[in-house]
Amino acid sequence: MEALKATHITKQYAEHIALDDVSLTIPKGSIYGLLGPNGAGKTTFIRIINQIINADSGEILINNEPLSTKHIAIIGYLPEERGLYKKMKVGEQLVYLGQLRDLPRREAIKRSRAWCEKLNIYDWWNKKIEDLSKGMAQKIQFISTILNEPELIILDEPFSGFDPVNANLIKDEILALRERGSTVIFSTHRMESVEELCDHIALINKSKKILEGTKKEIKESYRNNTYIVEHNGTLNGSLSNDYSILQQSCLEGDYHQSIVKMTNGDGPNNLLQHLISSVEVHSFIEKIPSINDIFITNVEGRGHE
Repeated sequence: MEALKATHITKQYAEHIALDDVSLTIPKGSIYGLLGPNGAGKTTFIRIINQIINADSGEILINNEPLSTKHIAIIGYLPEERGLYKKMKVGEQLVYLGQLRDLPRREAIKRSRAWCEKLNIYDWWNKKIEDLSKGMAQKIQFISTILNEPELIILDEPFSGFDPVNANLIKDEILALRERGSTVIFSTHRMESVEELCDHIALINKSKKILEGTKKEIKESYRNNTYIVEHNGTLNGSLSNDYSILQQSCLEGDYHQSIVKMTNGDGPNNLLQHLISSVEVHSFIEKIPSINDIFITNVEGRGHE
């Protein structure tokens, strides 16, 4: 079942088309990476889900129901531009925001304390927001987003301002939220985080959807018969026209690493046999494109090679 299904969403501001006939399907219980360069239309799409703005045309379904004001209660939104009341104390801030999301005060206090302990900031409970570092304030914003245990969580650049230790802490919590049944829409420019967290992705560029699917399916579709080979000896001039050496570098002494692409459609066994007849092979691994490689390929306009 889909947590969210968007069909033919279009949004235009004067002469600028922010979203052009975009359709997305976000499975329930997934971590869904919404990717794209600056200005692609990601934030516009997120604002439409949150009913901050309306689409010009198209439809969004939440749990198979047309998007309406009642869905605000089941959505948690962490915007890229953070907003906390700087003069309020940490505890007051979290309890207040929890009550705005219909939590009884006692429950809001209980959950806020538990989350502050979990994220190692309980000692700052009575400190003002303005006294916090950027990373600590980020934790408060994250807690406020998920305090009411929303079904659909939208995180826009959630790791901005975090050091590696705290980024890993938040990653673990995002994975735990999925395990507890939440669906997470995750928008970021950090492709390494997409590799680690997302099971589904979509790429929007210049207001249009370029690709969508499971991370595994998309990476599989961009395989191009390229292999990383570590070997003794050099390959220059020793391969037939059926293979192309894209890169060769010396690692140490006569030990080399080569990137070899098959150009004739043969299987890897044929390439490996050919290599063995030329050099002493120590390692032979297919070069699967990363999400970062796929992102750059599409954004730079080379398309699916």
